[in-house]
Amino acid sequence: MHNILIVGGCGFVGSNLCLYFKSAYPQSRVIAFDNLKRRGSELNLIRLKNAGIIFIHGDIRNKEDFDEIGKVDFIIESAAEPSVLAGINSSQDYLINTNLLGTINCLNFAVKHNAGIVFLSTSRIYPFGLLDEVSFYENDSRFCISQDQKIRGVSSKGISTDFPLDGPRSLYGCTKLASELLITEYIEFLGLKAVVNRCGVLTGPWQMGKIDQGVIVLWMARHFWKKDLSYNGYGGTGKQVRDILHIHDLFRLVNWQMNNFNEVNGRVFNVGGGTECSVSLNELTSLCQELTKNKINIFPVPENRKADVRIYITDNSEVTAQTGWKPEYTKETILSEIYEWIKLHQDELKPILN
Repeated sequence: MHNILIVGGCGFVGSNLCLYFKSAYPQSRVIAFDNLKRRGSELNLIRLKNAGIIFIHGDIRNKEDFDEIGKVDFIIESAAEPSVLAGINSSQDYLINTNLLGTINCLNFAVKHNAGIVFLSTSRIYPFGLLDEVSFYENDSRFCISQDQKIRGVSSKGISTDFPLDGPRSLYGCTKLASELLITEYIEFLGLKAVVNRCGVLTGPWQMGKIDQGVIVLWMARHFWKKDLSYNGYGGTGKQVRDILHIHDLFRLVNWQMNNFNEVNGRVFNVGGGTECSVSLNELTSLCQELTKNKINIFPVPENRKADVRIYITDNSEVTAQTGWKPEYTKETILSEIYEWIKLHQDELKPILN
């Protein structure tokens, strides 16, 4: 753990991983590499500086920007344009150049330095059409996955890596899946050492949530500042479900993987909060109301949008069997921590999250 490069190191995921690794390995050289494009990422600079983390202002799309980094032992690839809507109503260039060509630059840099790479992929690599064919039932607050299924790779535990990959998934999901395929080839032919984590919804303090990415923080922020929201799709009932994973739980897994790289080299895992830490929008509203004591207007929008997903829950069986890792944070603990963070930093966060 002498030299750890975290690409996208000023984003929500990257900045927290920087801080966790520096705390765990204070003698290590931890480098945050970021272009500071996402609004709010600049707020992390002082946090990183105070922790003794090296910041390099660079862009993953420019291979020349990697030249000043020097030797590294591990790379965590957390840089991405993460919106599922990216490239649909806007230019595809930034999305593809960042999420695909940028990954190629990281892979080449890893091969050059014989560094292990942890690639943070996404559950969005799974086709939304097939996910909507998953058998389900509903109760008063959420949709639930049925035990009996016709599609492989799905059970009441959630979605496993055996789930089929045929069909559209979003341009964002496509760039991440294409990156995964390249990683497989680099492992086979260029000797790359890599592990892929297909992450569910990641969340926690210091996430600058938006409607298309970071919805847990956004939901809490809208309740905190008494702003309206909407339940979009699936009848406008708010019963659609995702599992959520606290960023520190992700750190615990990545730390184990980096300390046991030979055991996970070449593997692909689904990583998320699982059934125990899943929440519907309806349930999320109740948790936010309980913490903020505020009730806001939430308008139903019955019509589905393309790439919406009724229910996605991560089946962690494979990663748990391989590593022993399980999430520790509950949804109640996660929401409480986000609420306290917003309350403590409301003046600097209001222009961004409000």
